[in-house]
Amino acid sequence: MARFHPPVGILPTIFTYLQELYGVQPWWPADSAFEIIVGAVLTQNAAWTNVERAIERLKAADLLTLPAILAADPATLSEAIRPSGYYNVKTQRLLNLCVFLERQGGLDAFAQQLMESQRAGLLGVKGVGPETADDILLYAFDRPVFVIDTYTRRLLTRFELVQGAETYEELRLGFERELPADVELFKQFHALIVIHAKEACRKVPHCPRCALAAVCPTGRRCGQASST
Repeated sequence: MARFHPPVGILPTIFTYLQELYGVQPWWPADSAFEIIVGAVLTQNAAWTNVERAIERLKAADLLTLPAILAADPATLSEAIRPSGYYNVKTQRLLNLCVFLERQGGLDAFAQQLMESQRAGLLGVKGVGPETADDILLYAFDRPVFVIDTYTRRLLTRFELVQGAETYEELRLGFERELPADVELFKQFHALIVIHAKEACRKVPHCPRCALAAVCPTGRRCGQASST
């Protein structure tokens, strides 16, 4: 479980370039840790704008607390989160997670557990995968875990730092080995990767408009091709 070994210094270098390009990113705006937890489930296979609509509907229905969701009729909950898509599946996943948290004694009690115990518990909840679990740990509980998503894999591929078969855990541990265990750094780096993927490092990369092109192998090739 250690196949991702980026060259020393490359991840901090990428972070510095992205930080200079985009500045500090406000990320995961929410009024409470529980709102972040709910959002982490709803954002699975969904655009964030649709998640925000679902969150607002939950707030309007007074359903954005752990007791309220546990007491809600599943059909009512499904209707509230409909904008996030796959709402019947997500309703069950959300209920599974809320039952788990209640059995842990609620959010405050769960927050006191060691991170390893928290992560193992979350991953044991049906419908909660590594990315969702780490979103919850990093953003709701301020735990130093690095979130790996599609955008992160894309950036690493463009920089030729991965082969493509690396597991989620290999990539996560690679980031955590190479970076200080700093919650705010992890939040910012993840946010910067997301905005860069949307602005330039898209499925079809926009290398000519990318400020990282000079240090990115894909960007350099793109520049060489356009100059010939």
